[in-house]
Amino acid sequence: MPDINIRITGKAGRITLTRPQALNAVTCDMCGAIDVALRAWQDDPAVELVIFDAEGDKAFCAGGDIAELYETGIKGNFTHGRMFWAKEYRLNALIFEYPKPVVSFLQGFTMGGGVGIGCHGSHRIVGESSQIAMPECGIGLVPDVGGTLMLALAPGRLGEYLGTTGARMGAADAILSGFADMFIPQADWLDLIADLEISGHVESLKSATETAPSGALADQQAGIDRFFAGETFADIVTLLKTEDSPFTDRVLKALGRVAPLSAACTIDMVHRLRGSGLTIRKALELEYRFTYRALEHGDFLEGIRARIIDKDHNPAWRYANGSVPATRVSQMLMPLGTDTLTFEKEPATWELDLSALAIWAHPWRPIWWLQTMTWPGLILRMS
Repeated sequence: MPDINIRITGKAGRITLTRPQALNAVTCDMCGAIDVALRAWQDDPAVELVIFDAEGDKAFCAGGDIAELYETGIKGNFTHGRMFWAKEYRLNALIFEYPKPVVSFLQGFTMGGGVGIGCHGSHRIVGESSQIAMPECGIGLVPDVGGTLMLALAPGRLGEYLGTTGARMGAADAILSGFADMFIPQADWLDLIADLEISGHVESLKSATETAPSGALADQQAGIDRFFAGETFADIVTLLKTEDSPFTDRVLKALGRVAPLSAACTIDMVHRLRGSGLTIRKALELEYRFTYRALEHGDFLEGIRARIIDKDHNPAWRYANGSVPATRVSQMLMPLGTDTLTFEKEPATWELDLSALAIWAHPWRPIWWLQTMTWPGLILRMS
């Protein structure tokens, strides 16, 4: 598969995103390949840790490739999007719960679907160029791929702020907010990866860690906590309008660009999840309630049209005046019954074309092993 390079090098399972021309946006096939590899490696004694990285300087992964979701959705086919999100979310849970260390190197943009792949591992490394964000409200979605878990755990009201405004976090801000663990200068990454491949141990990461350049959120924390303390999205907007300052002006402009229904649901989701009972599966299941309905009952198709397809940046949002009825939030987030997201070990089928899949075996594990190995839920399609 030309979009991803999956192999075993030394003691490390290596997963490299190779779509730099598309900012390494993740596709359904890429998610499938990662899922298959991780499940194969979790019980493989030859693999002691997993390393995620990506080609190019601009992005680790700037999000999901949503063109197909739009094309199917405007034709009234909501099943494809629902199936994709369910599979993607199961992968996010797999990464979060993985029994071996998962090390991710997050250069440039890490947004949306990239957060789901890069920010759920055990060791999340950022550098000078890192910019992490959850900008989904700007396209009529909500922070998903498990992002609401980190938003709910973020200090103070940073979760509400980051989830609705889509603000970008540099290295220090990402560490403060819980989206990353350590800052290591990017010039050291290649040597560090080589050491991880040889040793199979993550101890070298700690010694390579440095103090990240100062970010913006620490200084803004008091204001964010004050203005984002409202119970609802409307409360937050009202609070922001009580003060005329550069901060409130900037934030109100940012919130004026997002889908009000999405922002209202995001606030409600963060509030619901915040507490001692939070798990990655609880967060993903709640996110899926929204995304399951997003194509048919939300602003997702309109957001993609305005931002990506027509690029007129003038979306016709539902509840454009910002007044979102509480009943609509409840309807978007109510349980799905028999369609509830589940996390069974054998999820819906992934189909991979092995003629293009870039997976390399060990010297003692020839390529026919890949063609004959049986993985649950996988169709091996040979060309």
